[in-house]
This record gives sequence, structure tokens and C-alpha cells, in this order.
Amino acid sequence: MTTRDTLLQAAQARQQQGQFAYYGALSPQEAYALLQADPKAVLVDVRTQAELDWVGGVALPDEQFAHVEWSTYPGGTQNPNFVAELKARVPQDAPVLFLCRSAARSKHAARVATEAGYTLAMDVLEGFEGARDDDHHRKTVEGWCFRGLPWHGA
Repeated sequence: MTTRDTLLQAAQARQQQGQFAYYGALSPQEAYALLQADPKAVLVDVRTQAELDWVGGVALPDEQFAHVEWSTYPGGTQNPNFVAELKARVPQDAPVLFLCRSAARSKHAARVATEAGYTLAMDVLEGFEGARDDDHHRKTVEGWCFRGLPWHGA
């Protein structure tokens, strides 16, 4: 069994445990490993452009990264063009990993992508910055950054 297959099985096992309405979920480390193992896999950051500008983002090759806002800033209204923008950037048969700040919006994005025909839509658990610590700071207890995966500052 390949690394890709093992990771997809892990995502699918989480789907069955959590009854997700999408293919599954991976930890940040597993998501990065899938991106390394499958050149067709794409990470879609669904945070706002303001978040990328102010906080930073993942450091991946252009062909494995897409930015498609789930909601707008300011205002927080859902992006009415989300599916169209996703389809313009990511093939429907590619493993697609959705990432946001703390793994809330990414779950919605994975569900909507699945409804739009993406068969391998997955949530990246923990998000980019992760949950807040006792002092209300992020990037200190979990998330893509905390796990030491490639990212760049704002």
C-alpha cells in the first residue's frame, strides 16, 4: 500500500467516526504528507485575503495551492462564487484539502465541495493557526504553524 493510500484510508476512517458529509479529515502533518505523496493533491486555503496578508500562509508549490475565500472581509458574508472559483482552480478528481484558521470554515468548504462533485474533499484538522491557548494566542497549541510545517509570514 502506498503512502497516499494509507493517508486516504486515515481520512476515510475519520469520516466514518465523525459522520462527516465529505471524504474525511487529516491532521496537518498527514495533509502535508499527502501533498508530498500525490502531486495532484491541492491545498485550498479558505481564509480571507486579509488573513493571508496579516497572518501569513502555507508555503507550497503553486500547483498544489489555491486560495478561495469561504467568506468575505469585512462583513463575513459567504462567498457566492466559492464553487465556481474552486472549479476554476482545482480539478474535481484531485484530492483537495481545505484549510482555514482553526478548522471551522474548512469543514463547511469540504461539505460544499463534496456536494459540487469533489469526491476527495477533506478537512485539515486544527487549521493554520489552531485553537487559542489560555492567553488567547494562536499558533501555540496546535495547527499547521505549530506543527512546524512550511509557512511564510505576512
